[in-house]
Amino acid sequence: MGKRIPIPRSRLARIGGGCLLVVLGLFGFLPVLGFWMIPLGLLILSYDIASVRRQRRKAAVWWNRRRDGKQRPG
Repeated sequence: MGKRIPIPRSRLARIGGGCLLVVLGLFGFLPVLGFWMIPLGLLILSYDIASVRRQRRKAAVWWNRRRDGKQRPG
């Protein structure tokens, strides 16, 4: 969307922040916290953890193929 959000330079801070977002996202039924925190935490974790990065890439490829299929008439 053309916006950049800075993430911490420290690898430990990125992993800690990503894990914290995922764990707090599990309490999404509570006020203020939300399930939106889980994908954001996974996105931050994908910067440092290869297995999460692979899954994010697979999801991105799947989403683009799905979206391209729906745009074609017919």
